Amino acid sequence: MSGPDFHHKPRRAARRRKPIQRRRPVRSNLWLAPAMMVAFVAALSTFLRFPEETDAVVAPVAALFASEDGAAPHGPIRDGLSAHFTFCHSGGGSNCVVDGDTFWFADEKYRIADIDTPETHPARCAEEAALGGAATERLQQWLNAGAFSLESAGRDSDRYGRKLRIVTRGGDSVGSLLIGEGLARPWEGRRRPWCTGAS
Repeated sequence: MSGPDFHHKPRRAARRRKPIQRRRPVRSNLWLAPAMMVAFVAALSTFLRFPEETDAVVAPVAALFASEDGAAPHGPIRDGLSAHFTFCHSGGGSNCVVDGDTFWFADEKYRIADIDTPETHPARCAEEAALGGAATERLQQWLNAGAFSLESAGRDSDRYGRKLRIVTRGGDSVGSLLIGEGLARPWEGRRRPWCTGAS
């Protein structure tokens, strides 16, 4: 039996299906929170059990981050103030020295807070006049010798409106220098006479 010649198209090769990859279940990281809490509590209890050893380690580190309130700065103090100082002739001015513990700087009047020096306006005796003149000249020399810093003394100003500051260079107070040279006394909260025999 003859019939139409049917040409069958060759069958295409069956595509191989990729194996289905099952997603792995996502593991929860919620277990980390309790573990971290346990570690924190353990560390805290160690600090509380050994306070002396802990303080020995923590104190130096804390000092690196202390602020001005509590005091250690981030590295050495850099003196950033300077001017050419003359002597004040009529009670005021800019960048001039009044006496051994008072000076004008940048149109502000400053009183060195940690010392007391002999009076010069007026002096009560020849001895006080000589010491006061020497202290005034020494302060002017020191201020002109290089950059300095003005550090807080607790109170901002005195009853005369003078700014109260401790004046330093490289961390050393000019007040300490004047005391060491016999031209000033440590400030005791009030002035004491400089004349021999005065009370």
